[in-house]
Amino acid sequence: MSRAVVIGSGPNGLSAAVVLARAGMDVEVVEAADDAGGGLRTRELTVPGFRHDVCSAIHPMAITSPFFRAFQLQRRVEYLAADISYAQSISPSRAAVAYRDIERTAERLGPDAAAYRSLLGPLSERIDDVAELSMNSLLRLPRHPVTAARFGARVLEQAGPWWRGRFGSEDAPSLLAGVAAHAISRLPSLSGAAVGLALAAHAHAPGGWPAPRGGASAVAGAMIDDLLAHGGRVTVGRRVDDLAEFADAEVVIADTSARELVRLAGERLPDRYAAALRRFRYGNAVAKIDVALDGPVPWTRPELAAAPTVHLGGSWRETLHAENEVAAGRYPDTPYVLIAQPSVVDDSRAPAGGHVLWAYTHVPSGSTRDMREAILDRIESHAPGLRQRVLGVHATTAADEEALNANYVGGDISSGAATIAQLLARPVLSPQPWRTPAAGLYLASSSAVPGPGIHGMGGYLAARTALADRGVAVPELGLH
Repeated sequence: MSRAVVIGSGPNGLSAAVVLARAGMDVEVVEAADDAGGGLRTRELTVPGFRHDVCSAIHPMAITSPFFRAFQLQRRVEYLAADISYAQSISPSRAAVAYRDIERTAERLGPDAAAYRSLLGPLSERIDDVAELSMNSLLRLPRHPVTAARFGARVLEQAGPWWRGRFGSEDAPSLLAGVAAHAISRLPSLSGAAVGLALAAHAHAPGGWPAPRGGASAVAGAMIDDLLAHGGRVTVGRRVDDLAEFADAEVVIADTSARELVRLAGERLPDRYAAALRRFRYGNAVAKIDVALDGPVPWTRPELAAAPTVHLGGSWRETLHAENEVAAGRYPDTPYVLIAQPSVVDDSRAPAGGHVLWAYTHVPSGSTRDMREAILDRIESHAPGLRQRVLGVHATTAADEEALNANYVGGDISSGAATIAQLLARPVLSPQPWRTPAAGLYLASSSAVPGPGIHGMGGYLAARTALADRGVAVPELGLH
């Protein structure tokens, strides 16, 4: 039986391991941390009984991911979605709301209803096509050219100074700015528009923006269970220093940053390729808090209390200003804060009556600044009395994020800047960017196409490439 080693146990490492084990290979996943899961870990960080997602919390792409659909994830993990996918708190007295129902969303936008519907309706109606396009290499011919053309035209519109041209009010542009800010980039931009439109389209798709019951670790657990059932194994607490440790492996798949791959591979990589990986740029970072509460967040707007995801960005002008300050290496006076409230839909996350709050803001790369007070101040300005409900707070700086997960270079949770160039060439310009020039070595992390998100596609595509290189068919992945 051929041996395969996967370095790193994040969603992409585990998806690669599942595919290779199903194909009959002897698979070992090696993880430096003391627990597996990477960006899919859930821990009691504050008070016993309160379960916080260490990294990812809300998973819109897990529902449409071609890998997770083949894996039948929704038969293994219960995903919980609210009627509201996300909301943008514009001021303490005003909020814009993205319901799963696009018609209900449009109704709240008044004179901008038709414009909003025409922007996102054709994408959300073809969400599987959008997912297939955005979760694969953009260098290949699109499988659904009409959807690709519609998506591309809207990206160009939303990336330029005219991006608000179709709207006459504040609410619709504020909704779009809040979701574009997930790209952690200067706004408006091509990458912000592409990321924002893909996520906004998911918001109005049937699955919405859901949270996994029990936390992100449930998703990692489902993949690990499948791996073990097919003869694989997971070794934690082992740091890899050189690929020579796995000289007997026919396939090595690295769920690592591009920078770490250069360190591990050493002279196995040609100089030109190694230089390209060294040039790969990392983006700005996040600083995060996890909070245990004795009750729900006391939002001034009731819509926010019902939203598992809240963008605390203010108006579109304020959101753009905050993101562009971070892009310039500064800390904005009024930061954009991205909030998840998974206990709005999942009562297993805290003891009866309690809630968990997950929140981060964007900061310059490598920041060591503790942002807990800045984040709490920002939330309390829209939810007076928040601090009175706090039972415990756990703060993570950008530097801490990298210490927690080596793929998050400088605290960049995307493992590489989400520029349009690096969405095309991730980490190099190639129709098969997962394959390295070293025989049997593949890159599967968010540093490779399609980039960040809980979709498992980097690992899935890397494993498919490894199997194709050996003339092995892609196995069935569903439940037996």
